[in-house]
Amino acid sequence: MPLHVPPAPAPALRSVLTALASPTAVREARTPSLLRAQGPVTPELPLPVHVLDGTATRLAGWRFLIRCGERSVAAADTMLTPDGWAFSHFFEGPYIASTERALRQAEVMQQSYQPRLLSIPGLYMLALWLHGDCAADAAEGRLAATDLLVPLAPAPPGIAAHRPHRAAELLPVLTHRVTPAPLLGSPA
Repeated sequence: MPLHVPPAPAPALRSVLTALASPTAVREARTPSLLRAQGPVTPELPLPVHVLDGTATRLAGWRFLIRCGERSVAAADTMLTPDGWAFSHFFEGPYIASTERALRQAEVMQQSYQPRLLSIPGLYMLALWLHGDCAADAAEGRLAATDLLVPLAPAPPGIAAHRPHRAAELLPVLTHRVTPAPLLGSPA
């Protein structure tokens, strides 16, 4: 089934296009793949980035994969400021290829999904969030028990990357691992 990629806010896309056109922004990014890109680079596959806070999520930004030819060479993040959407930074690394791989996996699933990214800062973890309501506002939404989470590589120890999990099954594991351990000598 096809993925229903939500459209990014126009100001977020414009901020990335402006940054890509700025030699200073690209040079300061220090992303070797982006600096070496031969030919035009384009922002594609906008994905809303949500942050998991306890069991609630909040929209933190939009991520665009930056393609040159047939492959993604970097990514660009945007963030919401009091003045609207603004370019945040370029980066590269393992999450780019891992995101592409997870999206390819999702494209062949039986059900249609709206793809999002879910950041779990307490575990230094990123997952592809496959939301079952394809018509939902990508900026909002709660994790539904039947939504799928696909941990991206590198995943924390004990969590298999690229293995889809129902949110209802994975969330308790994640929230338990994020919960800080009591200090030695403190009452339980």
